[in-house]
Amino acid sequence: MDYFEVVKKRQSIRAFQNRPIEDGKLHRIIEAVSLAPSAGDLQAYEIVIVKDSRRKKALAKAAWEQSFIAEAPVCLVFLAHPRRSSGKYGQRGSELYSLQDATIAATFAHLTATALGLGSTWVGAFDDAAVANAVDASRETRPIAILPIGYPAETPQLTPRRAVGEILSSEISGMPYHFSFTDESFERPTWKPNF
Repeated sequence: MDYFEVVKKRQSIRAFQNRPIEDGKLHRIIEAVSLAPSAGDLQAYEIVIVKDSRRKKALAKAAWEQSFIAEAPVCLVFLAHPRRSSGKYGQRGSELYSLQDATIAATFAHLTATALGLGSTWVGAFDDAAVANAVDASRETRPIAILPIGYPAETPQLTPRRAVGEILSSEISGMPYHFSFTDESFERPTWKPNF
């Protein structure tokens, strides 16, 4: 699938078929993630692959009872590893770069799952300690995202987005950037935030 088609097709999937993910597809996701950019190529993160139903239920509970997490055949838990980055980049590495590394890796996994005909959604609403406990994470790591992955059992409606002109500035913050779509299939209904 073409990259731009993947970006357009990607949606947050919260309902999964009762069907396992083939190891080959899971390995393709990991291969793509292993090439994700990271600060200094340090890859200051760890990914825990969770298939065990008890652990998935613990993750769902840790994520404020988001039950679809337990229903996915596989969950990837992305942990930032601040110490891996702080040796080279100090405080900025531990407080920012390691988080960025983990989120970039999760984004690569999210898009690759779509390219393989799978569905996923980014889960960031959870109790950090409970997620860490569910995957027996080291105290040196910090949970950043849970990515439940499986074959989609739903086709969600397209969600509205902020107008592109509202998220862009030219040269300085707040200076309008004049934008027009080169491909109208990327346009979505827009909404206006209340802030």
